Amino acid sequence: MSESQTLLLGFIAGVTILFGLPIGRMRTPRPGLRQFLNALAIGILLFLIWDVLAHAYDPLDVALSRLHDRTAGIAPVLGYGALFFFGIATGLLSLVYYERWLAGRGRPKPYGPGAMAPGELAAKRARVAEWSPARRLSLLIAVGIGLHNFGEGLAIGGSAATGAIGLATILVIGFALHNATEGFGIVAPLAAEGDRPSWRFLLLMGLIGGGPTTIGTAVGRQFTSPAVSVVFLTLAAGSILYVVIQLLGVAHKGGRKELLYWGVLAGLVAGFLTDMVVTAGGA
Repeated sequence: MSESQTLLLGFIAGVTILFGLPIGRMRTPRPGLRQFLNALAIGILLFLIWDVLAHAYDPLDVALSRLHDRTAGIAPVLGYGALFFFGIATGLLSLVYYERWLAGRGRPKPYGPGAMAPGELAAKRARVAEWSPARRLSLLIAVGIGLHNFGEGLAIGGSAATGAIGLATILVIGFALHNATEGFGIVAPLAAEGDRPSWRFLLLMGLIGGGPTTIGTAVGRQFTSPAVSVVFLTLAAGSILYVVIQLLGVAHKGGRKELLYWGVLAGLVAGFLTDMVVTAGGA
């Protein structure tokens, strides 16, 4: 398979994230629908956490099995273990401190290399700080999903590079279905708050969330590295975990708690059903 054909597969898998984004343009949805959409996003993201951690743990699990069989030493276990926990911690805590910086608690260095002028820092912060909390949360969701989709792109590119065209095609179909549901997850906070974004904002979120699929495909076609996959997948898991905690806080403020559980269940079902497509194809 040529490089252009491989990149086309990655593009198809990523572009479907746009299908779920228009729901963010809904005009003043009812409170019950808002709460259900928020819970739906939680369910989808909970599935993604399970999905990325399961794949990220595979190299560590293999290393542990080889250590148990005495066919390899402890070095791979320590290496993959360090990457696994470092990625989760970095993905989670980086967003915590990003929010702290956005709130203005952080202070720039007044002098020295890399220092940023106070006016420049304030301008950069103000552009994002002007966004509503729902838009900032959508951005964080898109970033987490983008990291996850980069890992998916690595799988597509690696399969195409080894000549496994059938596997690559099945991966594209499955990941395309996945990404369609992820679009709902990105815009759910907007619909839940009745914040109607512009098409430009939605396209930006789609680029951040879906674009890394194509980039990962290009990288995966050139080389495959379990270590790189572990890093990006665990970064995604940590960042998505942060977002889930935020969404749960929003969900518990609303009424009709039963909608929270129905929405989470629906999101989990959507995630696992699309995953079954990939598994049925032997991926």
